[in-house]
Amino acid sequence: MDFLDRLNAPQRKAVTAGTGPVLVLAGPGSGKTRVLTQRVAYLIASEGVRPYQILAVTFTNKAAREMEHRVQSLLGEEATQGMMLGTFHSICARLLRREAEHLPVESNFVIFDADDQERIVKSVIKEFNLDDKRFRPASVHASISKAKNDLIDADNYPITNYRDEVVKRIFTEYQKRLITSNAVDFDDLLVYTARLLEDNPSVREKYARRFVHVLVDEFQDTNIAQYTLVRHLSSAHKNIFCVGDPDQSIYRWRGADWRNVHRFEQDYPDAQVILLEQNYRSKQNILDAAMSVIDRAQHRRKKNLFTERGAGEKIFFYEAPDDYAESSFVVDTIAQLVASRQHEPGECAVMYRTNAMSRLLEEAFLAARLPYRLVGAQRFYGRREVKDIISFLRLVHNPADEASLDRVINVPKRGIGDKALSTIHLVARQNNLSAGAVLLDLARGSNSPFWSQFTGRAAIPLADFGATLANWKAAAPALTVPELFDRIINDLNYKDYIDDQSEEGEDRWENVQELKRLALDYATRTLEEFLENVALVSDQDTIAEGNVPTLLTLHAAKGLEFSAVFIVGLDDGILPHSRSFDDPEAMEEERRLFYVGITRAKDRLYLIRSVQRGGRGYGEEQLPSRYLDDLPAELIQGRSRTGRSLRPRESHTTWSRPSEPRAARVLETHFRAGTRVKHAAWGEGIVLDSRVDGDDELVDVVFESVGIKRLAASLANLTIVK
Repeated sequence: MDFLDRLNAPQRKAVTAGTGPVLVLAGPGSGKTRVLTQRVAYLIASEGVRPYQILAVTFTNKAAREMEHRVQSLLGEEATQGMMLGTFHSICARLLRREAEHLPVESNFVIFDADDQERIVKSVIKEFNLDDKRFRPASVHASISKAKNDLIDADNYPITNYRDEVVKRIFTEYQKRLITSNAVDFDDLLVYTARLLEDNPSVREKYARRFVHVLVDEFQDTNIAQYTLVRHLSSAHKNIFCVGDPDQSIYRWRGADWRNVHRFEQDYPDAQVILLEQNYRSKQNILDAAMSVIDRAQHRRKKNLFTERGAGEKIFFYEAPDDYAESSFVVDTIAQLVASRQHEPGECAVMYRTNAMSRLLEEAFLAARLPYRLVGAQRFYGRREVKDIISFLRLVHNPADEASLDRVINVPKRGIGDKALSTIHLVARQNNLSAGAVLLDLARGSNSPFWSQFTGRAAIPLADFGATLANWKAAAPALTVPELFDRIINDLNYKDYIDDQSEEGEDRWENVQELKRLALDYATRTLEEFLENVALVSDQDTIAEGNVPTLLTLHAAKGLEFSAVFIVGLDDGILPHSRSFDDPEAMEEERRLFYVGITRAKDRLYLIRSVQRGGRGYGEEQLPSRYLDDLPAELIQGRSRTGRSLRPRESHTTWSRPSEPRAARVLETHFRAGTRVKHAAWGEGIVLDSRVDGDDELVDVVFESVGIKRLAASLANLTIVK
């Protein structure tokens, strides 16, 4: 039990807490992962709890793997054998496959990803002859998803207006399509499990008795369905241990409800509540800035974050003339931090409110010929060729999978058009079958009772594909996952289809090979396990390693940390986002989002905005984010090149606006045209021009190594070569 000696007092109190409900409110960087993993180790090593009696739930596969690895490092590799550890969705999938007799789907159900779900909704909207501009598939699906997160089914979907009535109709048909496809969506994994436990006392009792201890990570991100789940699974022993922080609840748009923390305290009035306030990540100035923002949030339990890492540098504020200059400032500053050996490239991150803001940043990195990593854009599992192969594998596993069939029925091109596809779905519904079952039967040719429903031009390619699918399905039980993978690729001649000898074609084939490398890890496991893994992987699970700066949204940044953090787009209308202005609860979440971004920084924090945004010559004047006014002036350094600076915070108002621009203090230029200078990264160069801009000096230098660069003298650390 030596590991207990390395904990601070509140951490030790949490790890060694006795039986009963425990709520740990853990500030950012306070060691919540350490507390969770050591709690598990403590229960096994000190309290005699068997691993199979522990259920530990996380939100990402990455977090689950990290927890398992840490427990094994403390107690040995066998310590976690039998323990149920994973994400909500993966654990629910396991339980549902075991209890499939109680479900409307079979145990070999497939899991539809976000694209599959939206495609089904779009198909229903089209079939109902609805205007997809008025009833956008993404918006309709979001309404369905929200209802499911709140444990509301299609029959009980509330109707207050015409749109609700239409959504209810689509919801009903959407759910029928899922069941016909022997499929579930992500929300169904939670809903089916919650209802299974709610409606079947014997099943609930079986699992509640087994799990003597239930531990939940990131509790503030749970929705109603997830909260209901953990309550049922801990109902026998009441040993529920939840770690979270309502101040970091930023996923309302996907159903997360920070009020579950309050529900926990109401449902378990005798619960121990433990605060973790010592931060091991950030410098104190960064924490003070974060607290100055979050302390103005409503309905929260106040925490006093502190660190022993020292005050650190002040937060650097920069106000760019436009969004192009904003991006250039970020790239130039990162280059200078790396050149001066203050940080490695991979220790730097650029964060923004919306994905669209990455475009100018990417252009700036490309112009500077500097590599970067973009998170949350085109995920590996979202690429066309990867989804194709996964769809073929899903069809072999479950021919009733409508979304996969629709995707690949004409991949590669085999002469099956939209009309043939519509007909096969119509025939399937008329005969109370899945489209996949009709396709397999068509492989019998004219002996199939469905043959006459199709023109000869359509029936032949459908029959050919049906025969191919039938052969794969017959061979699958005797093949490993990688062997089946190769069989499908070869039968389709997929390499020739996807690799047209262009650079893009080569990249696509490399993506297929990368998926094959993953399949090799499942050589001794089942196709079902492989498909479940790729369906439940998250964006953070796919963040690639590498020593390059990371570009990501503030939402994607949660749970990560970087030595130097740049938050761009700090304008009203961007952060907070304009669509939140009329919704007080949404505005509270925008504040929490800014707080999360600030607390990702370990050593340096840069807050950046632009006076104009929207393109050169077409930019519109922007107002600074109202959250900037919450930052104490004594924590801030830097003044904009436009002459503006952050004002001291006024205590009497939350929504105060910046004053008019101040006159810039006049400086003398230090560098003259023709002067030879030296830069830490780019070597020697010659000054072409220099001028005062705000409180700084802008220097244009031509370097032999990289060409012309425009630098801020205060940041560039140029030295004059005598």
